[in-house]
Amino acid sequence: MKNFKVIVVEDVPLELKGTLGIIKNEIPEAEIIGTADSESAYWKLLKQQKPDLLLLDLGLGGSTTIGVEICRQTKEMYPNIKVLIFTGEILNEKLWVDVLDAGCDGIILKSGELLTRGDVASVMDGKRLVFNQPILEKVVERFKRSVNSQLMRQEALVNYEIDEYDERFLRHLALGYTKEQITNLRGMPFGVKSLEKRQNELVQKLFPNGNGGVGINATRLVVRACELRILDIDNLHPDE
Repeated sequence: MKNFKVIVVEDVPLELKGTLGIIKNEIPEAEIIGTADSESAYWKLLKQQKPDLLLLDLGLGGSTTIGVEICRQTKEMYPNIKVLIFTGEILNEKLWVDVLDAGCDGIILKSGELLTRGDVASVMDGKRLVFNQPILEKVVERFKRSVNSQLMRQEALVNYEIDEYDERFLRHLALGYTKEQITNLRGMPFGVKSLEKRQNELVQKLFPNGNGGVGINATRLVVRACELRILDIDNLHPDE
């Protein structure tokens, strides 16, 4: 790793001291050209000298959005500056998404192994999406959950013999479309009576043992399709 210049943005004195200690002891290639405890102090530093790396804490003055905006504006004005987030916001997953959208090069949570030489080297070598172990565990957990959900849906489509038209019919019922509206969809070659027949067939497929003697309307049918993962509740989009 070549020598590089870094600015550290951190508003908690004790945490700043710890961060500077890690850099000085573990990353001798890093030259700290300045530290800032606020947005205004950071922009003032940036006018004086441009760093190769911005090590940015998200929570400044009690606000998390300031850190996101610092990242966004820095990347817009100086795309070559690497921005590595070093944050104690270990539960605020929405904030992670926001700062990734703002263009950061990685996120290091202040838990577990903290900031390592390897993480910094990866960012300086041009690697994107550099995460430390705590956030990687969450990412992998969500990935596994997403894959398993997709597999369950594929199995449900096969097991209950759901074809393309069944899925479209159920999806649009879930979106609040009437049967009359569904018949007007492009590529949906059915009239209202045909859809009523299809609905009855779907009731028998999805409720093979009945529903405890209770009638099954379109709403209950759609809920059952969601329960069985035939419908992906996170991707309910209408066709043309």
